[in-house]
Amino acid sequence: MEIDQIETFLAIITYGGFHKAAERLHVSQPAISGRVRALEASLGAELFTRGRARPELSPAGKALRPHAEELLRNVAMARRAMHELQPQTAGVLRIAASLSVCTYLMPEVMEKYRAANPDVMVHLRSGNSMQVLKMVLEGEADIGVARSLNHPEVETMTLRDDPLMLVGHAALRAAGKRHVRLEEVESWPLIFYDRGSSDWTLSQGLFRRAGLIPNVVLEVETIEAAKRMVERKLGFSFLPQIALTQELRKGKLVSIEITDAEPLRRNLDVVHPRKRPLTKEALDLFGILRSETDKALPAIGRAPSRRAPSAD
Repeated sequence: MEIDQIETFLAIITYGGFHKAAERLHVSQPAISGRVRALEASLGAELFTRGRARPELSPAGKALRPHAEELLRNVAMARRAMHELQPQTAGVLRIAASLSVCTYLMPEVMEKYRAANPDVMVHLRSGNSMQVLKMVLEGEADIGVARSLNHPEVETMTLRDDPLMLVGHAALRAAGKRHVRLEEVESWPLIFYDRGSSDWTLSQGLFRRAGLIPNVVLEVETIEAAKRMVERKLGFSFLPQIALTQELRKGKLVSIEITDAEPLRRNLDVVHPRKRPLTKEALDLFGILRSETDKALPAIGRAPSRRAPSAD
């Protein structure tokens, strides 16, 4: 069992397939398949159920997942410990971010940050919003980036609004209606993700408050998986705007406004401990986050931002 095999296993889960994982890891798809076969051979079990539109975790894969995640966390901690033994010519920046932020925003942010700060060691960890907040509060991260983060012990700076948007494939007849009532959407084939999450609760609550029952045809684990299903014309989904930048700009997917329901708005926030001022490395990151967020999301009404952070 090798580290790159474990990374590949988790990438397939995160991005919803072998092809997407290959793109994100910058390797060929045969290399991805080879790593998975080698990992399965070393464990003596198949990790994915193949032959479907997208690979699903087998019972063995589901059992391995939490251990694989823990293993990569320990590897990162070991690397960090070794790095900290070396003479430091620059700082270290520890970032915690939600999975959607890590997937759809941080690659561009890191590209610019590394170009401007080549000597800074960056540690980027992901989790849900509560896990991000916990990492910041417990000193495991210098800065956190996720949705709607508030706590008396952290300073919260809002980057902008990141609403959930109802989207469908442009080729679907129903998608030609850019303005609909919620009772029309009730009967559409809907795809939901991450049952029990804040996104799932927010979108389900829209129907519950109106006394409606959504026609759920698919439930998947991740935002990326839900988006891929929508791209396959399997239904409509409420997805974060940050995950839809390229698809909306290219016209591959279209957004549909529900005229008789409140928008599903959430803030995209940056937090840091009140008692610990932001380092220069973190301030540099905040500036790039602000710039990239403005470019990454189409301007549909920016949430009023709180005061900009200072190093004081």
